[in-house]
Amino acid sequence: MRVLLARLLCASMALLIPLPVVRANPQERARAASSPQAVPLAQFMSAIREKAKGLESSSGMRLAFRSFLASRHLSPDSVRYSDFVIIRLLYEATRDAGFWNMHWSITDQPPNSDRIWSQWKAVLRPSPSEPTAIAECDELSALYAFLVERSGVKSVGLFWPTANHTVAVWVLKPASGPVVRVVVPTSQIFLEETDSFDTRKFDPWRQKTIYEYTRRDAPDTLELPKPLVDFFLKQVDIYGGASDATLQRLRYVRDAVFVRTWTTEQAARDAQNRRAALAAGSTEDAFALQNFAADMRLEPLRH
Repeated sequence: MRVLLARLLCASMALLIPLPVVRANPQERARAASSPQAVPLAQFMSAIREKAKGLESSSGMRLAFRSFLASRHLSPDSVRYSDFVIIRLLYEATRDAGFWNMHWSITDQPPNSDRIWSQWKAVLRPSPSEPTAIAECDELSALYAFLVERSGVKSVGLFWPTANHTVAVWVLKPASGPVVRVVVPTSQIFLEETDSFDTRKFDPWRQKTIYEYTRRDAPDTLELPKPLVDFFLKQVDIYGGASDATLQRLRYVRDAVFVRTWTTEQAARDAQNRRAALAAGSTEDAFALQNFAADMRLEPLRH
């Protein structure tokens, strides 16, 4: 009996002794977490070029092209439409509060996009109501010029309208007629809500030479998180074919959400109200506004 009681007591005490905790070292934990699949820059740029081809038939893109030709008194055959599509698509994507969710702030970084790529590499869960990267005007303009060049369109460089401000300029050389310098304002600094692509608020001829931006800010092998790439391509599908007016309005609404002067619900209601007021047949604008409202309502209510 005593032997049995002793054995039971030992068994009970064994249950009270904590088992050793096996902890993985940091490298093992990192491997277990396994970061999302990455996408090389070259593959991302190939997808952008394919998206641009698909947008050539959209009503918003065609209307923007006609408006640009009319404002510059250019004939349709003097500008490659496929070049214009790339120029406009990447402008709306990479501008401050554009649909890739860039956001302007003073950063004191060099006039290149290196820091943007570094930030993008860390974005594993992009949100429609949060910036994907913070950058100053010269960084935004360098990013735009770099992506345009990587997409196969030449003659985009940087222009300093003032000593403390930078925008991009597309130097267009029509088959006939004088050279045209098109201001591409990647932020709204010193501009009004009515100023957008090809604004005349800055005179690009004040700068003697617009040097084409040829610096390779990121190698083709640079890997971006797949969730971020998926987000960027989805945003192209949603907004790439919308009109200039709708994209400009959404830029200001998105910015208001970023700086918390509007809640996501206020942004959603504004988009829905504008969708309700659209003229019949505004398919791409209706699609963009409806998706914007839906995305804002998926986000936590922000103040």
